Amino acid sequence: MSETPAPPPAPQTSLFVNGWFPRHRALCFLVGALGGFLLSYLWSASLADETIGFNSADAMLGHSASTAPIGSIASGIVFAFVSGLAGSFTACNVAVFGAVGPLVGRAEGRRTKVLQTLRPVGWLTVGMVPVSALYGAIVGVVGTRMPQYSNAGGHGITPRTAQSMIAFGVVGAVMIVMGLAALGVVKDPLARVSRRFPNAPLVLMGVLIGGFLIGRPYPLFRKMFQHAANTHNPLYGAVAFTLQSVGNIIVMALLFLLLSYGLGGRVQRYLAANPTRASVLTATTFLIAGFFTVLYWDVRVLHRLNYLWFPTPPWS
Repeated sequence: MSETPAPPPAPQTSLFVNGWFPRHRALCFLVGALGGFLLSYLWSASLADETIGFNSADAMLGHSASTAPIGSIASGIVFAFVSGLAGSFTACNVAVFGAVGPLVGRAEGRRTKVLQTLRPVGWLTVGMVPVSALYGAIVGVVGTRMPQYSNAGGHGITPRTAQSMIAFGVVGAVMIVMGLAALGVVKDPLARVSRRFPNAPLVLMGVLIGGFLIGRPYPLFRKMFQHAANTHNPLYGAVAFTLQSVGNIIVMALLFLLLSYGLGGRVQRYLAANPTRASVLTATTFLIAGFFTVLYWDVRVLHRLNYLWFPTPPWS
């Protein structure tokens, strides 16, 4: 993968498209697409959801997260945050780590204060919270009549499955387009809005992260979903769903802080030595996350329902 820029560089159009495009864009695309495919093939839901997710939640709550009932709104709020944090490494949250590369690629350096370094995460939150809160409030009003709670249709594409496929399909497609824009393969779709609102790409990433809840089938989230729906309390639904999303980005934020602040500035010096490296990092992380999301939540689901073929690992 060549890191030599083709001079002169194109002008920067948004936070994630700096205009320094790699010479071998096809190779960058291939690495991202192949990475997303391999991750979707190798992924073990039982390991991520149960071994890691359930055990982490059990340890933080001090009891079985999957079997113990949620006794009150207060305990439900705690459960929402804990289950979100415990679900950091589930398939429905992997795409959040696609933001790490782009964030690191634009970090200012080790001398920047920690709070300033985390400012981009704040802009992510600006986009994430309204989506999570609004969806939680809707769940609190509509209750278990939501399509995400319905398995009507038997073994085919149920409303729950359809909503999951649509939600994650859109998230994955947007991330692929952003990766292609970072490579200069397609026109930056955020160029115009970024001229007026420079942090619009970060807000969009936050919207995508908040959108994970719209398709999420994770068992602990489903348990929180049912409790919020049964209370018919839109305020509780909004708070619980927001805390679920906040829990989802904690590990990502810590990883971003480690890479951009805690390694003595080596990452920043490496990227600053050649701006094309930031483009490669941004593009490949977006492409890996985007292709994984589309392949795992759409293609692999259709394979499981016998609509098409997708390779299956021995442990699946």
